[in-house]
Amino acid sequence: MKLTRLSLNMSTAIAMAMAATAVSAQDTQANADNTASIEEIVVLGTPGGAGIAKQNASFAITTMSEDAISLAGPKSTAELFTLVPGVWAESSGGIAGANIDVRGLPGGSDAPFVTMSINGAPIYGTEMLSFMEQSVLFRIDETVSSAEALRGGPNAVFSNGEPGVTLNFNLKKGGDETEGRVKYSTSDYGLQRVDAVMSGPLGNDLYYMVGGYVQSSDGIRDAEFTSEKGKQFTVQLTKVLENGEINAWARMTDDHGQWYLPMALGTGNDLGTFSQLGNNSRYRTLQVNANGDMETFDFADGRGWDGVVTGLNADFDLGDGWAIRDNMSYTKGNADTLGFVPDGGSVQVSALPGGTATTTGGETLAGSEYVQAYGHWVVLKDIESFTNDISINKHLGDHDITVGYYRANWSSDDFWSIGNFLPFHNVANGDSLDGTTCADLAAAGSGTGCWAYGIQSSGDATADALYIADSWQATSQLRFDFGVRQEWIEIDYVLDSGPGYPDGIRDMATTLKDDAVSYTGAVNFDFNDDVGVFARYSKGSLFPHFDDVRENNLNVNGVKQLEGGVKYSGEHFGLFATAFYNKNDSFSSVVGSVIGATAFKTRSIGVEVDGSFTYGPFSLSVLATVQDAKITESTTPADVDNQVLRQPKTQFRISPSYMFEIGDVSATLYGAVQLVGHRYGDNANTVDLDGYEKLDAGILVRTSSNLFFQVHGDNLTDSHGITEGDPRNPSAPNGRPILGRSVKFSIGYDF
Repeated sequence: MKLTRLSLNMSTAIAMAMAATAVSAQDTQANADNTASIEEIVVLGTPGGAGIAKQNASFAITTMSEDAISLAGPKSTAELFTLVPGVWAESSGGIAGANIDVRGLPGGSDAPFVTMSINGAPIYGTEMLSFMEQSVLFRIDETVSSAEALRGGPNAVFSNGEPGVTLNFNLKKGGDETEGRVKYSTSDYGLQRVDAVMSGPLGNDLYYMVGGYVQSSDGIRDAEFTSEKGKQFTVQLTKVLENGEINAWARMTDDHGQWYLPMALGTGNDLGTFSQLGNNSRYRTLQVNANGDMETFDFADGRGWDGVVTGLNADFDLGDGWAIRDNMSYTKGNADTLGFVPDGGSVQVSALPGGTATTTGGETLAGSEYVQAYGHWVVLKDIESFTNDISINKHLGDHDITVGYYRANWSSDDFWSIGNFLPFHNVANGDSLDGTTCADLAAAGSGTGCWAYGIQSSGDATADALYIADSWQATSQLRFDFGVRQEWIEIDYVLDSGPGYPDGIRDMATTLKDDAVSYTGAVNFDFNDDVGVFARYSKGSLFPHFDDVRENNLNVNGVKQLEGGVKYSGEHFGLFATAFYNKNDSFSSVVGSVIGATAFKTRSIGVEVDGSFTYGPFSLSVLATVQDAKITESTTPADVDNQVLRQPKTQFRISPSYMFEIGDVSATLYGAVQLVGHRYGDNANTVDLDGYEKLDAGILVRTSSNLFFQVHGDNLTDSHGITEGDPRNPSAPNGRPILGRSVKFSIGYDF
């Protein structure tokens, strides 16, 4: 669908969502709820997570309440980014394994400019590794009270120095009253899920929160077995002291789902539900070392996280204007990926040498049927991370000065066996072919490379950073914010690679040491309590990770950003709009694809809009991103001035809702229209990815007896928008579509 058609269909899509709200209503608390959301405190972008009123922030930040997250109905953590302007998240890969890009910065694989944090503490020491972006390590459940996402700005100086976007999840805390929730959810794709959370006092100013979930489903892309399953348990203890507070928390997760991958387009398969993986391809026995040892892998394990994230938050008022804060996290576990990956395009049986093919199960295929090479990819990651951010703050007249020290240690021990391609019948849950080889498909022009690659590697890294910041309230309306950061990093990396398995030969042993200075400065002017503006300049740094060392990409990426924003919060209307310009001064490449050998620099200019309108029972939220991201320099000169791959020039999300009451029952009828513009699947701009639209709608009903139920319809028009082409072979006619239509029903009880 071309962008012009998107524009023509915008009014139709809005009308469809608005039609769902055409019911009678009575007065509600919508205005009060809107005022409360504007006055909320954000911790991202402040020294040591000190916190600031959102209206006073001199940076671009989006906040999401528990109710907003529930109405969005995200099927994965990465999908929550649809509520964040300036970010492009391809959540079509399933519950884990998204690609996430920020403000036109060079990406195209995993999430090189994205940090996830809990209670303000990063959950891993570096943004990503190959086959591991940080949304893999977090699952949204009823223990989350709110989320906030900060783009650019002071990110470059505080915490882990993330120059892109940080998404922070705040866990629920216990209070003076015991309260909780129990919820059961099911769906039209076999979901069975139970959530529970409870919190309250333990005495002596000690409070608790415990909660979690257990779930399983066949998945929207049915693989003939339970392809999504998991559980999570979270506990947080809060001790309130006379001069501060301490939070200790732990989050134990074991959750996995099928990794959805690009598929052959134009072969008649249902793009919304197709899964090549099935019982015929669930198990594969692979050679794992040079000794010839074999191991059988179960690809029902998919992609996910089996581990624990723990943390400690401490905040103390020392008196006389002094305060000390500390945010710590420790992460350990397995972030494994077992995927069934296509290689090259599909071809008809008639094109094969001999023009015939038979499946392993004995089915003789017609000449018009399609076959394709698929490989069983195994990536096992044993990761560990410790981060700590301690800061001392002093109020000195009109100045608010902070000095901080950030320390992180992280590691990853990897085993890979990727490639391993075999021919399969290209239908849902298709069988392998008997007597037909990968070379036969290559001879038929499929484009498969028939390769295999394996590694055993270990990486350890340490980062140390010092930062200092000052917030100077020059007048009652004018404030200046400054910050500077000096960071040092050391990486030790050892690699053994071979033909599909580690071959026992050490191929690399590298130590990398580097450092960089980052800084930020902003001016904020408040005309009154409702209207303010800001301007900010930042220079951030993105350090190499283990896979960069393996690929000899050793540059420290310097990211310069200029931002200007306006903030308005009225009785019925709120607007947070930010214009930005950024420039990536170092050569970057796309990991894990055939264009990885091409290094390039970028610049992007754009506008982010986060607006809301509330009148009585009616609310409307509008999110918009308009950006122009281009390649400024490249080792492939023909790519210069091309659009940065995968990221759309335009994104819109329009979300109306209507609250009404019938007797003792209150309800919210809601909808959301997402409009995505045209993109390219490669830096050469030869692979077109058409724009698309997605429509969601639902109803949330609450009774006076504290029972509630919710029906949420996702992708109601069954759109087959393509989020990416084939990153390993852009010329292959493959693509990864968004998930097809689904409906989820939940019923619960609050106490």
